[in-house]
Amino acid sequence: MSVDTETVMKIANLARIAMSEEEAEALKPDLNAILDWVEQLEEVDTDGVEPLAMVIENRTRMREDIVTDGNKRDDILANAPNAEHGFFAVPKVIE
Repeated sequence: MSVDTETVMKIANLARIAMSEEEAEALKPDLNAILDWVEQLEEVDTDGVEPLAMVIENRTRMREDIVTDGNKRDDILANAPNAEHGFFAVPKVIE
């Protein structure tokens, strides 16, 4: 399969890319090279090859799904400019 200048211009139009005839002519060999490479990949025999999500088998380490507050309220509130009754105190913004 080969790509001509008209096809390159149509692809550029679909992608909303402004392209001159000269730019399309310059891009044509690159697109043809990509299509040739894809055709080479289609020739590879992949019968019996399982699809892979990743090359190295990784297992996700799972922790227990327990909801906690982190028990760090005092440490966090120590950074607050103003804290009252275990919460951040902010100035009133609505009167």
